[in-house]
Amino acid sequence: MVKVLLFANTDWYLYNFRRSLALALRDAGYDVLLVSPPGPYGERLQDLGFRWVAAPMERRSLNPLREAALVLWLKGLIQRERVDLVHGFTIKCAVYGSLASRLAGVAARVNAVAGMGYVFTSNDAKARVLRPVVRGLMRLALDGPQARLILQNPDDVALFNQAGLVDPSRIRLIMGSGVNCSRFAPGASRGQAGPLRVVLPARLLWDKGVAEYVEAARMLRAEKRDIVFLLAGDPDPGNPAAVPEADVRGWERDGLVQWLGHVDDMPGLFASVDAVILPSYREGLPKGLIEAGASGLPLVTTDVPGCREVVTNEIDGLLVPARDAEALARAIARLHDDPALRARLGAAARETALREFDERIVIERTIGVYEEVLGAAARETALREFDERIV
Repeated sequence: MVKVLLFANTDWYLYNFRRSLALALRDAGYDVLLVSPPGPYGERLQDLGFRWVAAPMERRSLNPLREAALVLWLKGLIQRERVDLVHGFTIKCAVYGSLASRLAGVAARVNAVAGMGYVFTSNDAKARVLRPVVRGLMRLALDGPQARLILQNPDDVALFNQAGLVDPSRIRLIMGSGVNCSRFAPGASRGQAGPLRVVLPARLLWDKGVAEYVEAARMLRAEKRDIVFLLAGDPDPGNPAAVPEADVRGWERDGLVQWLGHVDDMPGLFASVDAVILPSYREGLPKGLIEAGASGLPLVTTDVPGCREVVTNEIDGLLVPARDAEALARAIARLHDDPALRARLGAAARETALREFDERIVIERTIGVYEEVLGAAARETALREFDERIV
């Protein structure tokens, strides 16, 4: 039995973004081991019958001794568990998982980098200092004849090719982590009944465009528009770009936003709003936008890598420049003024989600990458078992 280790920087990521992949792999006969730092979602993964191991990992750590100890811990785990393939998600897990795999003598490595992360998107001093170091580690860790790098949008593919971090023949483009579109359905049109309700569903990070969203709310409030601005998500203390909770509480006190915190019931949330807003600076491929599109909602997002792969301007949503609160406010105002536009964009967004981003497409292509590095022929079995389970 082939053993696959899936390694991510949070248990929440494994549960929310890779649970379906893990289930499909198990149904296909793979032995699946899940690894992440400790957290409340580890127990949920275990309740699904998976083996989950808590890694001694601190996401914000820059201590070289601590980081080296983590790589050696991973190496020992891979050897003890006799792992055949390691699949790392996000830059840090991809690099550390690959280094540990090489030390453990495991050649089959798959890495998925969803967006370029804080080090590549931020312009603060720490990010600029870390950038060349991370580039060097990526070049060392991610390449190899039995290694594949999965990227989620063409801009990231071009960036990696230009940087020469990985042999271009070993890069695979798979659009996102997939969405179970059957869980999301269009709700009843609210038309002009009540205020327009919009939501930004994401971790509360500055690079998700939270500041621009709040400023757009401030502008439209000054125009006396009847719009409710919701924030769905929590700050991420493991990310240097996390929005302080005190700032969010202040916006609430000023009447600019309503903060929902973490939301488990995303279908229910999307059924309660009229539009979804994501003014991000850069993405891999934003799952929240795809879920919202599957729910038949109009989308407003930025014309940046990852987001523009989900939304085509004026077809299934509206694109605005990044870091431009005024343009964002004007796009939201258009949706407020024009219910027919909302309906047209939402219907097209659902068609796009069903056609391009259903999770079965992503799982099929991911298992195909596993076949490349393992020489296994499990794709048809995995898809058949997965289809039987979700029907």
